[in-house]
Amino acid sequence: MESEVALTGADKLMNTYVAIDLGASGGKILKARINADGVLVTEEVHRFNNKTIKSGAYLCWDVDYLFAEIISGLARLKGEYIVSVGVDTWGVDYVLLDEDGERIGLPVCYRDERTSGMDKVLAESLPGEQAFALTGIQPQIFNTVYQLMAMARQQPEELSRAKTMLLLPDYLHYRLTGKISREYTNATTTGLVNALTKQWDDSVIAAAGLPKHIFGPICRPGAIVGKLGDAIRQAVGFGCQVILPCTHDTASAVLSAPLDGESLFLSAGTWCLMGAELDIPILSADSMRAGFTNEGGYGGAYRFLKNIMGLWIVQNLKKEYKIYSYPDLSLMAAQSNFASRVDVNSQRFFAPGDMLAAVRSACRETGQPVPDQPKDVMHVVYHSLSESIAASASEIERLTNRSYRAICIVGGGSRDEYFCKLVAEKSGKLVITGPAEGTAAGNIYAQMLAMGEINSAREARELTRRSFDIRQVSPA
Repeated sequence: MESEVALTGADKLMNTYVAIDLGASGGKILKARINADGVLVTEEVHRFNNKTIKSGAYLCWDVDYLFAEIISGLARLKGEYIVSVGVDTWGVDYVLLDEDGERIGLPVCYRDERTSGMDKVLAESLPGEQAFALTGIQPQIFNTVYQLMAMARQQPEELSRAKTMLLLPDYLHYRLTGKISREYTNATTTGLVNALTKQWDDSVIAAAGLPKHIFGPICRPGAIVGKLGDAIRQAVGFGCQVILPCTHDTASAVLSAPLDGESLFLSAGTWCLMGAELDIPILSADSMRAGFTNEGGYGGAYRFLKNIMGLWIVQNLKKEYKIYSYPDLSLMAAQSNFASRVDVNSQRFFAPGDMLAAVRSACRETGQPVPDQPKDVMHVVYHSLSESIAASASEIERLTNRSYRAICIVGGGSRDEYFCKLVAEKSGKLVITGPAEGTAAGNIYAQMLAMGEINSAREARELTRRSFDIRQVSPA
């Protein structure tokens, strides 16, 4: 049975929305609807792994594999009343299309080292503080602006062929519909969007030496891209609209977080994104030096946040230890009192070949005891991470000149009771946990807002409180 628009009346309860949520380590497809009790009912449809591959000299994403998994998952929904689908991913990584709409190569992963030194090159024509004052974006070496600058130097023939630049979720929407769109929240991660106008900044593009014509109009979350293309309809067995969610995963997660005016958010996954939702950006040199950035949010809001290396360190240690589960690692951390601490934001943890060695060397080089037992290593990591989060909360209060009573933790980290307990203890704030699938829920909410099924971000957050197991952890 095909559906292309939302139904009304009693049939409205059958309306199903689909979130395609991609992360650096895996992807999932969830469906959701609001039942007769006004509760969001979600169900996982498909889950699959993601990993980088080598293509020539570069570390890339196998986007054709990812798209095949998306189609496989959507095909499982044949026969349901699907109103719309939307894709969210991480930020900064992109695809180029030629004049025929064909992809030029594979998208390079943000962890690839090709961007080394590009920040210094850009600073020669546009100093960091000036760029921050324009874009509000922290000059991090993986930003799209540096990736494109690296490409201009290393693969100039490919960049010269490009007619269009699309970030990853925009490209996947293009594959689903044949229509080109560029969504605001993800666009802001590029370092190329003006924080005030919310459009591409020509002065930054010119300073970076990039071709202006590859940047097209930017759309807000909730825009309808178009219907599934004919070939996709045949492959999945239904037709529906494709609606732009907040295509940046953290922006989707924040839309689902049960925030109020007195709460900070912490999207805890591979990265920990700690921040506050604001009506205006903070573009001061002070906020730049403190490591904060101003990314786009739903409804034109700003996510004033700091990137913290996050559970990436834990994920890598799990792979290296091999025999332990995530609950095992958390339990072991709670059983140790090892005193050493590391700077979790150190570049040494960004892409090490050996995360365990990186943790140990960080302790050794700072004159601290070096952990040997797994429980001691995990204690160092968990406490270092939670202390970094607490310090970031204090910085936000200083820079916004206001206090916050709570931290809302969404994402996979909200399931880790020890982690949440540490954040509460170190910050001295009430911690509110959930939803664990906050990114997918926020994706769904943006689609529902576009179709009039819910009417505001506030209503979306009230729906979160009714629908998910939201818990509170008080500081000791």
